[in-house]
Amino acid sequence: MADVFDRVWGQPKVREFFRTAVAAGKVGQSYLFCGPAGSGKQQAALAVAAALMCPQGGCDVCPVCRKTLREKHPDVRVYAPEGAAGYLVSQIREIVADVALAPIQANQKIYILNRADLLGAASANAFLKTLEEPPANVTIILLARTRDSVLPTILSRCQVVPFRHIPESEAVGLVCQNATVAPERAQAALAACDGSVQRAASFAASNEMMAFRRRILDVLAQLRKADDWDILGFSERLILDAKAPLDGIKADQELELEQNADFLGNAARKQIEARNKRLLTAKGAELLGVVTAVVRSWLRDVTMLCAEQPALVTNTDAQLSLQDAAAHTNEARCVRAYGLVQESERALAYNVSPQTCIDVLLLDMREVLYDPDCTG
Repeated sequence: MADVFDRVWGQPKVREFFRTAVAAGKVGQSYLFCGPAGSGKQQAALAVAAALMCPQGGCDVCPVCRKTLREKHPDVRVYAPEGAAGYLVSQIREIVADVALAPIQANQKIYILNRADLLGAASANAFLKTLEEPPANVTIILLARTRDSVLPTILSRCQVVPFRHIPESEAVGLVCQNATVAPERAQAALAACDGSVQRAASFAASNEMMAFRRRILDVLAQLRKADDWDILGFSERLILDAKAPLDGIKADQELELEQNADFLGNAARKQIEARNKRLLTAKGAELLGVVTAVVRSWLRDVTMLCAEQPALVTNTDAQLSLQDAAAHTNEARCVRAYGLVQESERALAYNVSPQTCIDVLLLDMREVLYDPDCTG
């Protein structure tokens, strides 16, 4: 019989471990999920949360499961670092204070913290007592890329669940199967989603997101011949495209609050508003990440063509622009341009204006890739 753990793709041991734990009523209170980016840690954490919240132990079809998996359940909180260098002490203190509050709708609460490797000493110290002795109705799941990147004081208080790297061929197959798309589309979606299978499946199934990717590739195709004003216009359009889905998400959030207004007290409403704000911020960062991920994958493809390795190209629907770029640049310039993308991603993490980041990225890329006076 299908259940919520069928959504934990590419991780059969994790899937069966939690199926058994839920069935036996032996789910712990503090976990650390460790695995590479794209291995499905957050989806697995949401599946565990749904199984704990669902009266049937994670049926995957009831409103509770659906709401949890869409990160809309008010008693399932998902966090990301708010500081450029990691979690702020004030952020952790807010989480600790929230843990002590009663659930809004369910009998328990689930806390999912992304990038637990960015819990510094001060923020970790503020969290230790809660992590070691959470209230009986609270489960905390931390996510990190490696166990060695997590402070020992955090590691010692959690049950570690390892996630394996999902090979590319397997990832493509999973996206094809779950999004019902061709391998080429699945591969392109994976590149746009930094290898995350769950995100790539949603991306590949969405004509709007695939069109967004196409517009990014079109900008890159025009970069060599574009002047400064062209590039500033390209950047503005990409930022507007990246922000467009947020309006719909915000409208849905406001409608949901309005529909439940009669059942929510002031404290519960504030908690839901804070959750909605976190979701909106995370989605905005994800959409900007699509821009930089597509640029990186395009640069990688140009590099492969410069190295005479056409079989390794990912964006097969952009062959003409890739060939044109490769004819006017070289591998060394591509490597330098790749570094520019990483700089842009760091600037975005530090909350530098997205418009400024993309402006600078495209202007500098044009120079590094194509300017004959720029050595490379």
